[in-house]
Amino acid sequence: MPRPRRRRRSSEGLGWSALAGMTLLLLACAALAALGWFKYTTPPKPRFDTQNDCPVDGPDGISVVLVDTSDDLPAATGREVQRILDDLVSSLPPYYLLEIRVLDISGNRSRSLFSKCNPGDGTGLSEWTDNPRLARSRWLESFRKPAAEAIRNSLASAKATNSPIMAALQDIAIDRFSSARAQRLPKKLTIISDMIEYTRDYSQYPRAGDLGYARFKQSAAYLKYRTELHGALVTIDYVTRPSVMPDAKRHAEFWSTWVKDNGGTLDIIHRLQGT
Repeated sequence: MPRPRRRRRSSEGLGWSALAGMTLLLLACAALAALGWFKYTTPPKPRFDTQNDCPVDGPDGISVVLVDTSDDLPAATGREVQRILDDLVSSLPPYYLLEIRVLDISGNRSRSLFSKCNPGDGTGLSEWTDNPRLARSRWLESFRKPAAEAIRNSLASAKATNSPIMAALQDIAIDRFSSARAQRLPKKLTIISDMIEYTRDYSQYPRAGDLGYARFKQSAAYLKYRTELHGALVTIDYVTRPSVMPDAKRHAEFWSTWVKDNGGTLDIIHRLQGT
C-alpha cells in the first residue's frame, strides 16, 4: 500500500511542476508581447540637432518672445514679466522651439539671447523603454536653466532714445515664420513692451501726431516695415506709461489693427501690473 501512495505523490508533484512551468512560460510570452506592442505603437523618437536640441527636420512649433527694455521696468512689472516668461518656458510642448529676443536698437532689428527646442522633461516616458530621470536632468540643464538666464538678461534696461518695435517684429517674422515649413506650424509671438514706436519713419509720441491708423499708413514706415506674420498668435504684455502715452485704449486699438493688417491673430493685450 505505501508504494502506490508514493507513486501518486510523485505523479502529482510532476503535474504541479509542469503547470507552474507552463504558467511562467505564458507570463513571459505575454510580457514579451506587451513590450513588442508598446514598441510598435510608440512613435519613433526623432533625431536631434545637437546645436539647438530641435528635431533634425525642424521643430513641431515655434514660440518667440520679444522683450523691449528701451526703458526701465518698474519692480512690480519686472516680477510679473518674470512669472509670465517662467510659465511660458514650463508649458512649452516638447519639440517646440523657444526663442527669446530683445530689441537691437542700433541695428534696427532684434537680437536673440536664447534659441532652443524643448527636449521634453521626461513626463509620460515609460520606465521600460526610457529613462525619465535622465530626461528630466537633461531638460533642466540644457533648456530650463539657460532659458531662465536669458530671461534675466532680457530684462536689463537698454536705455535707448528710439524704439524700433516694428522693425524687430519684421525681423522675427522673416527669420522664424516665413519658411515654407514654418508657415504650416503653430506659431506664437509674445511681446513685452510699452509698444511706443519711435523712429525717424514714424513716431507714436504725442507730439508726433495722432494714433490713427490712417496717419501710420501715410508714413514711410507702413511699407518699410510691412510684415507677414503667417497667422502667428500674438500676445502683447503691455507696459503702460501714462506720462508718455496717456491714451492707452487708443494705443491698444492701433496695435490690434496692426497685428490683423500684418497677417497675425491677436490673442490678448494684457496690461502689466505696476505701471
